[in-house]
Amino acid sequence: MKKFITTLQNIWKIDDLRQKILITLGLILIYRIGSFIVIPGVDPYKLSALASSANRGILGILDMFVGGSFTRASIFALGIMPYISASIAMQLLTLAVPYFQKLQKEGESGRKKITQMTRYLTIAVTALQSIGYITYLRSIAGEAIVVESAFLFSLSTVIVLTGGTVFCMWLGEKMTDKGIGNGISILITVGIIATLPFAFVAELTSKWNDVTSGGPVMFLLEMVFLVVIVFLCILLVQGVRRIPVQYAKRIVGNRQYGGTRNYIPLKVNASGVMPIIFAQALMFIPSFVAQLFPDSALMQSMQSGAFYTSWWYNGALFLLVVLFTYFYTALIINPTQMADDMKRNGGFIPGVKPGRKTAEFIDNVLSRITLPGSIFLGLVAILPAFAMLAGVNTQFATFYGGTSLLILVAVMLDTLSQIDTHLQMRHYDGLMKGGARIKGRGQAVGASV
Repeated sequence: MKKFITTLQNIWKIDDLRQKILITLGLILIYRIGSFIVIPGVDPYKLSALASSANRGILGILDMFVGGSFTRASIFALGIMPYISASIAMQLLTLAVPYFQKLQKEGESGRKKITQMTRYLTIAVTALQSIGYITYLRSIAGEAIVVESAFLFSLSTVIVLTGGTVFCMWLGEKMTDKGIGNGISILITVGIIATLPFAFVAELTSKWNDVTSGGPVMFLLEMVFLVVIVFLCILLVQGVRRIPVQYAKRIVGNRQYGGTRNYIPLKVNASGVMPIIFAQALMFIPSFVAQLFPDSALMQSMQSGAFYTSWWYNGALFLLVVLFTYFYTALIINPTQMADDMKRNGGFIPGVKPGRKTAEFIDNVLSRITLPGSIFLGLVAILPAFAMLAGVNTQFATFYGGTSLLILVAVMLDTLSQIDTHLQMRHYDGLMKGGARIKGRGQAVGASV
């Protein structure tokens, strides 16, 4: 405990780090205040039907990502999720369209153009999702709308929701530039953490009052199971396969270069949380389409809790996660380029010929470690559904796996890694005992998408 207090004091002594943390906390406070500002023309006291309907179905996951703003009809009701969707679309375009591939290879100027296009696409996606949200709001909690003119309310709401998402995007970018970093990731994490206390209390209350479901003993077992899942997720995020690389000796003048052995760290889960985000973004599509057809029983069934726990939904989600894991790993890791760079610098893998053989070796190793990583990632994605079937409260079950838990684990590790780096650079002890370095995820959600 004394070492922990000393570490906190050391963090506060570093002016640059202290300023970054204060800026981050200030921007988070602005984001949380905005999540309680209701859309103009909506009576906040008549939104109970909206909250109950969203919590029962798949939209409860979206509500969790935006910290409850969805069910409060807040100006941040769509949060940062349209930006995530737009970023995913841009990444797919850079893979399939030659023009975007050329932009990506242009360096900083090309990345700026892609970023600007992503922002414009975010506005378009937000406008479309705003229309769906208005339709959903009218069908579920129409009595909460106090504006008589339907056109005026729809127009103002689209503008407000679009402006809210753009403002969230700006907060995330400022948090990345001026704050502790990973702004988009931190905004999503804050939204998830904001719902955790309420989900915890709801689960504790339900188990405490219902002895037939196991009572407090069952609640303790659930907490133990949750801790085990968290540890397994940490292992998944930090697990690496190190490939030894030997560099040849070179004599330049009177100095010797090379002759050392390094390692290429290949992550078991190199794609991070992106496969689940990709997969769930696709699985959200039926739910958003259903908002446009409030009178269709088939469409509305896609927003129910039964749809979320159905075998075909979870089977499709599992397969999509596995496929996207391989897809995204192949997108961000190029064995041929790694082999060429290694050969250019005089490095080689012991027992493997440089060039094409090295690329094949790295590709084979990557494929072997990605398989168990993708399967475990798929199981993590569908664990909340099994938790619900086991009797866990719907809100609390979402923390047993899926995107929410992986984002929490990954962002926390990455943030701690950045703080630890600042401490090490100033010759302070790190956050871990003995100054051990924390291995972050290596890429933030926001940066990935």
